[in-house]
Amino acid sequence: MVSVRLPDGSQRQFDAPVTVAQVAASIGAGLAKAALAGKVDGKLVDTSFLIAQDANLAIVTDKDPEGLEVIRHSTAHLLAYAVKELFPDAQVTIGPVIDNGFYYDFSYKRPFTPEDLATIEKKMAELAKKDEPVERYVLPRDEAVAYFKSIGEDYKAEIIASIPADQDVSLYREGKFTDLCRGPHVPSTGKLKVFKLMKLAGAYWRGDSNNEMLQRIYGTAWAKKDEQEAYLHMLEEAEKRDHRKLGRALDFFHFQDEAPGLIFWHPKGWAIWQQVEQYMRRVYQDNGYQEVKAPQILDRSLWEKTGHWENYRENMFTTESENRAYALKPMNCPGHVQIYNAGLHSYRDLPLRYGEFGQCHRNEPSGALHGMMRVRGFTQDDGHIFCTEDQIQSEVAAFNHIVREVYDHFGFKDVAVKLALRPEKRIGDDAVWDKAENALREAIRASGTEWEELPGEGAFYGPKIEYHLKDSIGRSWQCGTMQVDFSMPQRLGAEYVTEDNDRKVPVMLHRAIVGSLERFIAILIENHAGAMPLWLAPVQVVILNISDAQSEYVKNLTQSLKKQGFRVESDLRNEKITYKIRQHSLQKPPYILVVGDKERDANTVAVRARGNIDLGVMPIDVLVERLNLEVQTKA
Repeated sequence: MVSVRLPDGSQRQFDAPVTVAQVAASIGAGLAKAALAGKVDGKLVDTSFLIAQDANLAIVTDKDPEGLEVIRHSTAHLLAYAVKELFPDAQVTIGPVIDNGFYYDFSYKRPFTPEDLATIEKKMAELAKKDEPVERYVLPRDEAVAYFKSIGEDYKAEIIASIPADQDVSLYREGKFTDLCRGPHVPSTGKLKVFKLMKLAGAYWRGDSNNEMLQRIYGTAWAKKDEQEAYLHMLEEAEKRDHRKLGRALDFFHFQDEAPGLIFWHPKGWAIWQQVEQYMRRVYQDNGYQEVKAPQILDRSLWEKTGHWENYRENMFTTESENRAYALKPMNCPGHVQIYNAGLHSYRDLPLRYGEFGQCHRNEPSGALHGMMRVRGFTQDDGHIFCTEDQIQSEVAAFNHIVREVYDHFGFKDVAVKLALRPEKRIGDDAVWDKAENALREAIRASGTEWEELPGEGAFYGPKIEYHLKDSIGRSWQCGTMQVDFSMPQRLGAEYVTEDNDRKVPVMLHRAIVGSLERFIAILIENHAGAMPLWLAPVQVVILNISDAQSEYVKNLTQSLKKQGFRVESDLRNEKITYKIRQHSLQKPPYILVVGDKERDANTVAVRARGNIDLGVMPIDVLVERLNLEVQTKA
């Protein structure tokens, strides 16, 4: 007798071992048809999995996140099946699930073309319609190696040969195609109905540039057609909003080969930067942070003490002078500890909060660079809090309140909180990590915030809270962070005098709200499609005259508004007003003011808001009041 407990707490009894599919059928025909996989005692399995003893079971359908992952994994195999049908000489390598889709790498004698992609996608649809069963079976390792060698799949044979000899190998067969995989997969190809091949790229075998360059085919797959259409629409919007294109079109910044991964800021882009930095500086001041500045280059010995030299050196720019080794700082925290250590501190001084707009450099691979999203030189709104263990919870709670208020001002309302836990490569023993992780859990819990845990994704020196915000087209960005660190202050000799006149190591909280200013500005540009809100706009107001008769009035008004703190440009060219309006609208200023004889004589302006919205004629003082209110409220 086998007892199966379902998520609703009910139990079903079976006289003999039973498959996941049979349990689904016993519940109802609809569930049997919808079942894609199962979760047996928390482990994701095929619907053909045999339950031989009492177990907890959840039937996985396309309504579950795991169901979508199974669909995407199975579609990657369908892609490889189609490629082998069309190009028998192609060799298949690996094909994992990624965010919003999948990819598969192939070795083939000639480059695939966009026309090939269309043909492959058509073949995938044909194979899916056959509704062929997807069957799992197991072979001893050496038999599996021999099988794949016999069919000319040398890459698969190499992968399997790296598996210990005493282990069996899991294979999946659909129609004429067999692939190596741990699974699970959909029960048949007919479950795969919504997919699209997206693009081609190159990828080295096993990620090693010394190996062959393979051809990578990216695709996306979804449970429902409308979900895929929404995703493709989002990609179209993202293409229009690409900060690299907008940066050039709006004259914000540029990149060039002589400075890979570094940014040349133009006046308009630097105006946005200044608004973000000055806003964050006020956040520092309003919340008890003292602004500091640490050196850009520090001796190797300091980086050895922090653990960076051992754990992070490949990402650091190094140099030498007078037989001493140095590194450009990849992060600001060691410098802040030196500032802390320069004086003697009492428990009464804590929490002590330092903030710096610290410029960092990281030797990112050239292939990973992506506009301002991934650069080699960047500036962080970096803060470090030295506190006692008892103060962690209140400091994290206060930071949680600050970060949400800041994101709201920048126009981000949907913020998710995630807790990144200890990575495999780390410093400090498990007891220290237990203490650090539990301290953050308790602080988040006390703030009444829901969170998701991310095993293995913490920094090498401590766990961290991550703040992920959603932009106007639904993309998620990780920006803010709060990290608790028991290791670095101890390694660098930080102390404070306790109430008992003893010496104790403070806890160090690493925190950032916008993170990299470069990356955050790129996110802002894409979120607003370059049409920045008034308080951030590099040019807030453009004033246009209809004829030379209003030139002096426009000049005086421009100067007056500038003195009141607004960023203003005027255009006095002898061009048609419709032409000037159209041309300046392309630069997306929040307001365009038009002045003719009537407006000049009445000391007014005709106001157009962005989007060609005619707000009518306004007295100057009414306009100024409107602008000030919009800036103050960050509407």
